[in-house]
Amino acid sequence: MTSQILLATNNAKKLAELQSIVDEAGLTVTVVSPKTAGAYPEPAETEWSFVGNALIKARAGVAATGLITIADDSGLCVDALGGMPGVRSSRWAGPECDDTANLELVLRQIDDVDEDRRTAKFVSVVALVTPDGAEHTWTGEMPGVLATAPRGEGGFGYDPIFVADDSTAADDGEPRTNAELSAPEKNAISHRGKAMRAMLPTLVELLGAR
Repeated sequence: MTSQILLATNNAKKLAELQSIVDEAGLTVTVVSPKTAGAYPEPAETEWSFVGNALIKARAGVAATGLITIADDSGLCVDALGGMPGVRSSRWAGPECDDTANLELVLRQIDDVDEDRRTAKFVSVVALVTPDGAEHTWTGEMPGVLATAPRGEGGFGYDPIFVADDSTAADDGEPRTNAELSAPEKNAISHRGKAMRAMLPTLVELLGAR
């Protein structure tokens, strides 16, 4: 019988990413969203750490559905901005603003920063909470630099301005942003992919116990 686990997001790209990772591991698991499992109020992310917010979301998912729940909290940490936007990444330009507004604000804020100081990293904390109350967290990071202008049509969030250190160059030799990578290429090096893969042994153990 196929097991179900909840990923506490309705972001289709994040759902597909986790489903791909569990499929690669050979697990017979279906990753479902809150919308599929039974919608519930989205909890307020009131913590000032990735760990705290990931646990808030995972706990809410378990309480609402009774399923093993995985949640992530992630963001962009820019060295020239003292590690910000950090946990405020999705709301950096204001709560009503979109991804484009957020990344444009970051670009304006570091417009006068030299190329060798435009370093940044994506950070993801993945939390897993079980119906019996056990809690686990894992952290993944993707270091890189920020481009001076958006490039690429893929990904989401700050992907069009982020060039990962592990990214391969395009045919013309230019470094590629996350938005210029294919989904498998990005998943292989992403902060979230690293944290999710670190989680897999625990998930395997939990599902085996069930």
